[in-house]
Amino acid sequence: MKQWLSVVALACNRVIMSCPEATCKPQPRIKNSFIICTCGTDLCNINKSWSPEQPAETHFYTAVEITKTVLVLVVLVVILFSTVFIVIASKWRRLCKKKRKFRSFAHPKMDIQVAEEHLLSSCQDYKVQQLCSCQRKASENQITDIELQGVLGQGQFATVYQGKHRRSMVAVKVYPAKWKHHFIKEKEVYELPLMKHEGTAQFLGTGRKPDDGSLLIVLQYAEYGSLHCFLCKHTSSWMLSMKLCQSLSEGLSYLHSDLHGNDMHKPPVAHRDLSSSNVLVRADGTCVLCDFGSSTILRSCLGHRFWQDHSTNMEYCTLNYMSPEILEGSVNLSSSSFLLQGDIYALGLILWEIWMRCSDLFPGAAVPQHFLPYQLELEANVTMERLILYVSEMDRRPSIPENWDMLPQGLVLKELLIGCWDRDTDARLTAPCVVDRLISM
Repeated sequence: MKQWLSVVALACNRVIMSCPEATCKPQPRIKNSFIICTCGTDLCNINKSWSPEQPAETHFYTAVEITKTVLVLVVLVVILFSTVFIVIASKWRRLCKKKRKFRSFAHPKMDIQVAEEHLLSSCQDYKVQQLCSCQRKASENQITDIELQGVLGQGQFATVYQGKHRRSMVAVKVYPAKWKHHFIKEKEVYELPLMKHEGTAQFLGTGRKPDDGSLLIVLQYAEYGSLHCFLCKHTSSWMLSMKLCQSLSEGLSYLHSDLHGNDMHKPPVAHRDLSSSNVLVRADGTCVLCDFGSSTILRSCLGHRFWQDHSTNMEYCTLNYMSPEILEGSVNLSSSSFLLQGDIYALGLILWEIWMRCSDLFPGAAVPQHFLPYQLELEANVTMERLILYVSEMDRRPSIPENWDMLPQGLVLKELLIGCWDRDTDARLTAPCVVDRLISM
C-alpha cells in the first residue's frame, strides 16, 4: 500500500542554487526524516517520479490546488475582519447613543466629569482593556538632561553610550533619525503594561538630541556590559554560570508570557534577535535582556492574536543565531509560535556559550576561549551558505565536549541544549520549561 505524505513547507532551497531536472524527483534527506524535491521548469511539481521500491510517495500540491487554497484563506480572512469591524462599529454606536442620552437628561448643573465616569463604567462591560492589547500606551518619561560620554557598543541600527542623568550612570541607546521605526518598536516594548522585570533592562525614558534629531532610549547601566564581552574576559564557576543561565531564561520567559493584572495586559513578545551581544550582565552576576528594536509584540484583540510584521527578514537576526527554519525560509506564517521558537533556539546557543566558559565543566584542563556558536566548526568563515549546509542540511549543532558525559551534571546539560535547538520546532522546550530544569539542577 502506498503511503502519501503531505507537504510541510514550500520554500526555495538556498544550498542547491540550480535545478536542472525538468520533473520533480523527490530525494530523502537527513536519515530519511523528510523528503526534498527540486526542479526547474514551469509547474514541474505536477509530474513527479518516485521509484516503487521507495517506502513512501510524497504528494506535491499543484499550482492550481495552492491557488484555490490561498483564495479560500483570503476570503475567510476578509469575512473574519469584516465581522469584527461590524461588531466593533455596532458597539461604538451604542456607546455614543448612551453618552448623548445621558447628557440630554442630565441636570444642567451636573458635572460633566461625572457623566464621563458613567460612560467609562459602561465601557467596562465590554472588557476593552482586558481583551485588547492592541491599544497603545501613551508616551511617558521624556528625559532632556542627558550627558553623553564614551561609546559602549555599536549595533546595526544604534550606538550605545555611557551617559549621566541626575548624577547617576546610565546607558543611552542613540538611534539616528533614519532608524526611527526601530526606535518606535523598542520603545513600544519597554512601555508595555506590566513590562518591568528583573530579567529585562530597566527602562528609564526616552529623549531626543537637539542637534541632529537622533532618538534616545535611556536604560539602567549594566556594569559588565554585554554577555559577549563578559565571556570574552571572564571564566566562571558552576554557581556563577547557573546564575547567568537562570536569570537569562527567566527574562526570556517573562518576555514570552501573556499576563493579565490590575486591568492591564502584557501580550507575549518575541525578541527575534537574541544573542550574547543583546544580553547585559549586571554587577551581581545576573543577566538582563535588551535591544528590542527588532522585536515583535504578539498583540491580541477580541480573542484574536496578531502581529504587524509578517516578514522573516534576515536583518532581524544575528547570523550565527538563526534557527534552521529561518535559514531555510520555511516558516508557517499562519502561526506566531515560530517567532517564540526561534528565540528558544537562540537561547540554547547562548547557554552553550556560557557553559563553555565554566571552569568546573573542564576539571584539570584549560577552559576554552570564548567562541560564538559555530565558530569552532566553521572557523571564522561563517557565511549564510555554509551555515545552511551545516545547520539545516546536515542537522548539526555546536560541539559539546566529550568529557561532559563523565560529569554528574553533563548529561542533564546536554539534554537541555538538545531540547532548545531541536530541528523540530514543536519539540523545542518553552522558556518556562528551561527555567524549571535549571532550577532543578
